[in-house]
Amino acid sequence: MYTKHLELIVLFTLLYSVEKIFSKFEFTNINCTSLDKDFDDIEYCYLKSVNRSYKYLSLKVNLLKTPVTKVKINGRLFKRFNGYRPFMFNITADFCRFMTNTNSNAVANYFFEFLKSHSNINHTCPYDHDLILDKLDVSFVNHHVTKVLPFPEGDYLLETHWIAYGIDRAVVKIYGTLS
Repeated sequence: MYTKHLELIVLFTLLYSVEKIFSKFEFTNINCTSLDKDFDDIEYCYLKSVNRSYKYLSLKVNLLKTPVTKVKINGRLFKRFNGYRPFMFNITADFCRFMTNTNSNAVANYFFEFLKSHSNINHTCPYDHDLILDKLDVSFVNHHVTKVLPFPEGDYLLETHWIAYGIDRAVVKIYGTLS
């Protein structure tokens, strides 16, 4: 009788740990649009799948009118429920002010953590160079959305609007699935 209970406990423990191990995020698409071709040009914006387990996102924006000293970012998170519906976050942050103190906005800081080690935007204004997000690895994102701040399973869209001098200049939409 004791061994039966022990076997059940071991079985439930294994099933629980297997469920946790296989919870993962995966990029499904990216869409980048320049709204002002005189101000910026998107040189590349793509997902690359190297193999079944290694997929990354890369993006390069050429700034045509530098230096850029006033930048705001609007970030919206959507979850798919018969179409994409707003989910949890819709924030606008003064990016130049945020970069002087990244702890001033917890939500913006959470999403900035995705970019910080993979891009060249991790400094204060002005920006007088091209903006590059290089090889944002899906496993890095997976760690943040399953361990740091766990999200429920589903299909997500992170839509960011990059606003310079009060004018919407570019839109980046990143699609993903958490299963």
